[in-house]
Formats: sequence, structure tokens, C-alpha cells
Amino acid sequence: MTQSQLAAIIDLLRTSPLDMGGDPHKMRLVFDEMIGSHPVPEDVRAIAVELGGVDTIEVTAGCDKPSGAVLYFHGGGYALGSAAAGVNLAADVARRTGTTVHAVDYRLAPENPFPAAVDDAVAAYRGLLDRGIPAGSIAVTGESAGGGLALALLVAIKEAGLPRPAAAAVLSPWADLTQSGRSYETKAVLDPALTRQALATRADDYLAGADPRSPFASPLFADLRGLPPLLIQAGTYEVLLDDALRLAAKAADDDVAVVLQTFPGAPHVFQGFSAVLAEGAQALDQVGTFLRTHLDQQTETHGASASSGAV
Repeated sequence: MTQSQLAAIIDLLRTSPLDMGGDPHKMRLVFDEMIGSHPVPEDVRAIAVELGGVDTIEVTAGCDKPSGAVLYFHGGGYALGSAAAGVNLAADVARRTGTTVHAVDYRLAPENPFPAAVDDAVAAYRGLLDRGIPAGSIAVTGESAGGGLALALLVAIKEAGLPRPAAAAVLSPWADLTQSGRSYETKAVLDPALTRQALATRADDYLAGADPRSPFASPLFADLRGLPPLLIQAGTYEVLLDDALRLAAKAADDDVAVVLQTFPGAPHVFQGFSAVLAEGAQALDQVGTFLRTHLDQQTETHGASASSGAV
């Protein structure tokens, strides 16, 4: 039953040795072991590739001829996580979209504070464009801090005047480093993974004195007009719920096509447990459908434009 699945995942998170606010050098090992604990399926291919001078892992799964590219950013509070540990989630996205997913090993804080991660995200995106991949054939995704970074990338793309990607999907995004959301209080008892104190520590390490309201640090405060269609997912058992809710409202107010999906009783980044959690698999199915639909629409639009211009 799905309720027993959710209860098991929540219990696992509550008893985990991971301390999101702990010493990053110690917690990186714990985080990667936990995130990468499931074996990678045999049909997954993961190859180390450099994009724009940034280390990435190119991931494909269950598709002989992938079409399109997804730029993927792992979570970990900007201090933990790696592309290698996130291969399974990247492969889940690759399988459901029929694309090649590029998992980005952006630089981590506190050694490399803001805006190093944003700079790496932009460099990786430019790297895809430099490969000759049209922007309309690229989608962007990420979870937690990686979701915030994906949003910061979209804002940076707009500010730099680069062609925008087809769409973006963010899972439990950390979009407000000021921690002003009401759910920090209302969901504190329910959230088995994150606390205000832990996130405050990670935010301090990442910002290193920078303004937490910077649109590239907290995209919730950015001008989102002109961003591509956006899918936002969150569980109702997480302190970052309000980041997702307010982000969706801000995107709609800024005339962005946005879809918000919330999952009752689900914890932070529950999609990472899709192998054993029905809600996680269902959520990723919806991510796949959303991204693939917009990638295909861009392909059809560009194809039609090329045909109409032919002589």
C-alpha cells in the first residue's frame, strides 16, 4: 500500500545518519552513500563529459536514439551531493523523456561560495549550445538546491540574452534562502529530512555574506517574465513547501506558464525513492511527460518555421 511505502521512507529519513547542517566534508560521504544506495540499472549508460569547462556525467537509459538534452542539477544544500551519486535520478529522467541527461558537477560551498554554482550552470548550458544543440531541444531540471540552481540558471539565461530552453521541472526547489516561508513552522514536525537550522547553516556557507535576496541565490525574488514553461513539484511533508507554492504564484503573476503539483504525505525529494515509492514513480512520469511534450512542441515549431521559409 502507498501509505506503508510513504511511512517506510519517512522512517528511513528520520533515522538516517545524514545531518544536512553538519560538517560538509563528513556529510558528503553520508549523503552520497544514501543517495547512491540503489544499484544502477543495466541499461543505464553514464559517461564523464566536460561541458563548457564544467565536469558533467552524460546519462542515457533504455533508449537507443535519445532525442534532446536535459541539464540536471543535484541537490544537497549547495554543499553536498555529486553528479555521480545522482545518476539514478538522472537516469529516471532520461528514461521517461527519451533524452540524454547531463548531470552537472557544479562547485560546492563553502569552498566555492555563491555565485560559483550559478557560473558553472551557465557554463554548462553554453557548453550544450556550443555543441550545436538548439536551445529548443534542451530542458532543465533539478531537485532541492539543484532546483533553485535550475531556476537561477533560467534567470541568468534571460539576463545574458541567451536563447531559452524548452521547459524546466524543479522538484522540492529551495527557491528562497531568506527562509521566509510559513511552512518552516507549519511543517517542522512533519519534515523528516530538513530543518530551519540546517538550511540556515547551508545558506550561510553558500552565500558567504552575499545578499540572500539576490535573484540568482533566491529565484523567488527574481523577475520571472520570459522564462520557459515550468513544472513545480513538492511534498506536503516538507518545510520547503512554501517555496514551491510561492514560486508557482510568482511565476503565474509574471506570466509564466506554470504547473504546480503537490503530493500529500510525501517528504522532501520523494522522487528519489521512485524504485520503492509509487508517488515517486508517478511524479517522475509527470516530469517526463511535461518535459517531453515541450521538447516536442519546440521541435515541431522550429520544423514548421524551417518549412515555411524553404524555397
